[in-house]
Formats: sequence, C-alpha cells, structure tokens
Amino acid sequence: MVPKKAVAAERTFDRRLVLTAALAGLVTSACGTPRLGRAVAAPVSASSAAAAPSPPPNPLETSLLVGFCGAPGAKALGRMTGDLTEASRLLRAQIQAFPPGRPVTPVVELIATTVHRSPGADGMYRSRCEDSTVRDYLDAARALNGLLLLNIQPGRADFPPEVRAYERWLAEPDVGVALDPEWAVEPGVVPGRKFGRTTGAELDEVARYLGGLAEAHRLPAKVMVYHQVAASVVRDEGLLGPHQGVSVVKVVDGIGSAAAKKATWKTLMTTMPAHVRPGFKLFFDEDTRRGAALMSPAEVLALTPAPAYVVYE
Repeated sequence: MVPKKAVAAERTFDRRLVLTAALAGLVTSACGTPRLGRAVAAPVSASSAAAAPSPPPNPLETSLLVGFCGAPGAKALGRMTGDLTEASRLLRAQIQAFPPGRPVTPVVELIATTVHRSPGADGMYRSRCEDSTVRDYLDAARALNGLLLLNIQPGRADFPPEVRAYERWLAEPDVGVALDPEWAVEPGVVPGRKFGRTTGAELDEVARYLGGLAEAHRLPAKVMVYHQVAASVVRDEGLLGPHQGVSVVKVVDGIGSAAAKKATWKTLMTTMPAHVRPGFKLFFDEDTRRGAALMSPAEVLALTPAPAYVVYE
C-alpha cells in the first residue's frame, strides 16, 4: 500500500502543475472575471436554454453517472471545454467504453466558481461564471439527456454562499453541485500552497439548503458531490447527515498510478457516512504522466464499494 503522505505529496505536486496557468491568471475564460454578490434570480427563458427534460426522481437509484469536467478556455481543467459539441461527443464515446448492462446518465461538471492565486476585488481568491456560461453548459447537458453539476472551488469564501449564488440554476430539475474543498482555504492562505478543507457540518448545511430547494420547487433529488483528495480535506465527516431530496456522492480525487489511487480510495472510504454514495475521479494526463495506463472502466467499477459516479478530467 502507498502511504497516505506519499499519495498526498504526489497529488500536490501534480495538481499544482495542472493548475499553474489557471492560478496565475494565464487562462482566460468566461469564468475568469471576479464577480461580487449573488447571481440575479430570474427565470430561464425558453429562448435561452433548452427545455428541461423529465429526469427520474433520483438518477443514482437507476443508473451509473459518468461525466467530464471543465471550464471554458481552460484546457488544463478538463475535457469539457471549448467546443461543447465535440466534448459531448467524446463523453459519449467514453461512456460506450463502460461494461453494458447498466444504464448510464451523462454528467457535465462545469467548474463554475474557479479558484485564483490573486485575491480579486473582494479578497476571496475566486471568480464566478457568467450566467451565459452556465446556460451553455446546461444546454450541453440537456442535449446529452444528462445532468449539470456546478463545481465550486471557493478560495477563501465559504461553500454555502457560493452555492446559493447559483440558486437560479439550482431551481432547475437537472442541476446539482460538486464541492471541491481542496480549494477552500483559510484566511491568510493562498490557494495552491496547501490543501484547503471543509467540515461535515459545512457540507450538511449545503445539503440542507439543497433539500429545501428540492422541496420548495418539487424537484427530483438534488445530486450533491464533494471531492476529497486526502483525509485532512474533510474533517468531522460524520456530521454530514441524510436529507430528504438530496443524494450525496463522495468522489475520491487522488492522482497517480492505479496502485496509488486504490490506496487513496481504501483510506477515504473508511470515513464515508453510510448514506453517501462513492465516486471516483480519473485524470487523462496526470494519471498517465509517468507512463502508467489510465484505469479502465472495468477496473474502476471493480473497486469496493463500486462507484456510483465516475468523472474524468
């Protein structure tokens, strides 16, 4: 087994390489300009976004979720960037590589709140996507008959207000969130210099909010993902309780060889609450940088417990 410290050290080194350009402000995208305050709450018009499909009450009950993540103009952050039609074609092809027999729901994971190495006007070291960007990614998800997850890298902000900033979109039946506490840093810390963290209590607050939205708008169960790379990134995880109208997935986020990733998986599964489903993340470039082969879909699904969500970056 690879020691946890070695796995975390490898992840830190590789992850910094991946995000150096983005954190330095060299990557420009629709998500690159800091914005203050909440997104304007307004209905989604028929002319601006495709009509919402009728998803099942909880897609995780009936299918495996398989997704790509990304942000416009930021190739280092995933394949779901640039030409969304082409990215969606690649996602469909990746889904075809999974063993037959189990339905798959495609997922588009947009990095909607992006961490930065500069503080921005409000000192929070993050920026939020424009509504037009979220709309484009939602249209792409709906063209796939899938789900949109809004990934939150909060910098020095807290998760609850960052999630609430997207309430306009979370009121839609096929939009959920993916929280990335690796990039949730404390006051005085510059993102990228050390791992950020969250707590089970903060995750529980977000879950309670999403459950309230689902109830108020009579929505299908909201999918709430939280990514975790190391044990220190989520503390007091047991304080995340079950909530009606929310389906929670913990995505293990380790980078490296299959052996290193499996070691991280084994470690992080021990603290996962019983009501939370497991998820697994693969990196097309970083996982194969040292000549290793990317884990196949069959290898991923052979993990114990079997992942409910598989996401690629």
